[in-house]
Amino acid sequence: MDWLALQRCYATPPGASARTRRLLALQKVLEGAQYDALPYPFASERSAAGEYIPLSQRRPSVRTNLCRTVVDEVVSLLFGNTHWPLAVASHAPTSEAMNAFALETGLPAFMMQVATRGSVGSVAIWVEILDHRPRLSFLETAYLIPEWDSCGVLLGVTERFMVTGAELEASGYAMAPDSRSSRFWWQRRWTRTALEVFAPLPVEEEGSSILDEERSRAHDFGFVPVVWIRNLGAASGAEPDGECSFEKAIDTVIEADYLLSQAGRGLKYGSDPTLVLKTPDILDGVARQGGAASALTLPPEGDAKLLEINGAAAGAVLAHYRELRQLVLEQLHGNRTHGDRLGSPQSARAMELMCQPLIWMADRLRGTYGDGGLLPLYRMLCRLSAIVPAGLSIGGEIRRDLDPAGLSLHWPAWFTADEAELLPMAQGLKEAVSAGLLSQETAARLYACAAGIADPAAEWTKIMAAQAA
Repeated sequence: MDWLALQRCYATPPGASARTRRLLALQKVLEGAQYDALPYPFASERSAAGEYIPLSQRRPSVRTNLCRTVVDEVVSLLFGNTHWPLAVASHAPTSEAMNAFALETGLPAFMMQVATRGSVGSVAIWVEILDHRPRLSFLETAYLIPEWDSCGVLLGVTERFMVTGAELEASGYAMAPDSRSSRFWWQRRWTRTALEVFAPLPVEEEGSSILDEERSRAHDFGFVPVVWIRNLGAASGAEPDGECSFEKAIDTVIEADYLLSQAGRGLKYGSDPTLVLKTPDILDGVARQGGAASALTLPPEGDAKLLEINGAAAGAVLAHYRELRQLVLEQLHGNRTHGDRLGSPQSARAMELMCQPLIWMADRLRGTYGDGGLLPLYRMLCRLSAIVPAGLSIGGEIRRDLDPAGLSLHWPAWFTADEAELLPMAQGLKEAVSAGLLSQETAARLYACAAGIADPAAEWTKIMAAQAA
C-alpha cells in the first residue's frame, strides 16, 4: 500500500474540495491516525466468513510516526525554550512591548503549536481584542479560503463547511427536533471591517447566505485581523498553501510500518510455530488447540512436526528498516545522529555539524514562521495600538501608538557554547576590539549570544550602567 491508495480509504467530507481532502489527509498523518480507516487489525488473517484479508486492509501493529517525530524536532529547534527570537525595533518601547507580550501570553508555546499544525501546508492566526488585551487563536486552514489583492494584502478569509442540526444545537442554535439529522452549510467571513457570521443554510436550499446580525461583530480595523502563513512557501502568491514538510516521505514510512508489523508477526510465530499432526485416527473438526508446548499422545503410526521458520530473516528485516529510516530522515532533513554513540559532551560547533540537516530545515522555517508569521503579528499589534481608542494592555501597561519602524527578530545561536569555547572567544573578541575591528557593543552582543543570554541588548545596557557607576 502507498499513500495514494491509503487516501482512498478515507471518508470524503460532504462538500469538501480536493484541497480540503488533501489537507485533512495530511492532518491524519501528523496525528498518527492515518491507518484508523482500515477495518481489520494486523493480526487478523481471516474474516468471520473465512476469507483471507489482504495486508492493504489491515492496520499496522507498529506505527513509527517518523513524520511527526521530525516535525517535533524541527519545531523545538525553531521555537524551543532557548531558541525564541527577541523583537528588536528602532524605538525601544516597541521592542519592549513585543517582548513583554510574548512573555505574558506564552507566545513561544503557541507558535510551536502553530508551526506544528502548519506543517501540512498552511496555518492562520486570528487576532482579537478583548478588554484591550490581544487574544490569539490558531485556525486550521482545511476549510478556510483566503483572498488577496494584487499587492498580496489579505482582503478576506472565508470559512465554510457542512454541519448537522445536532451540532448546531450544541453550539447554541435553536433547532427543530426533525432537523437534528439534517445537514447545513455553516459559514463565517473575516473582512477588513467585521467578522461576518451567516445563518446556517440547509444544503438542499439554493441561494445566498443570510447575515446573522446577532453573532456578527464589527471591528473597523481597516485590515483583516488574520495572519496567513504558508509553510515553506513564499510570503506572497496566489496559492493558499505552501509545501508540506513531510508529504514526500509518507510512502516510505508506510512501507516501514508494514515491514516492522510483519517482522513482529514473524517473531511471534517463531516463538509458537504451527504444530502439524499426522495420524489416521483424527476426528472431525479441530485436531488440537493450544501452544506448542502442550503434551501429545499419538498412536504408533502417527507423526507430529513444527512448521518452523528461519530466524535469520528478522535481522534482514531490521537492516532493511534501518535503511528505510535513514531514507525518511534524509528526505525530511531530520536528525540522523544517535545519542547513545556520543561518548563525551560535545561542543556547540560539533552539535551543529551533527544536526546540520535539521538546522537547514529549521533555518528555512525561520523565514516562514518568523519573517512570515511572527513579524506580521507584531506589526499588526503595533497598528492595533494606534487604532484601539484606549490602547492595548500589554505587560500590565497601556501601550499606544507603537512604532513598527525597524522591527526585526534577533535569533539566538543554535547551541550555546560550553566553558571550553567561551574563554577563547572572549580573548579573540578582546583582541578585535583593541585592534579597532569591532566595537565594544558588538563584541558584547556576540559573546552574550554565544553564552546563551536571552537579551544581548539588555546585557549591554547593564554593562554601560555598571561602567557609569
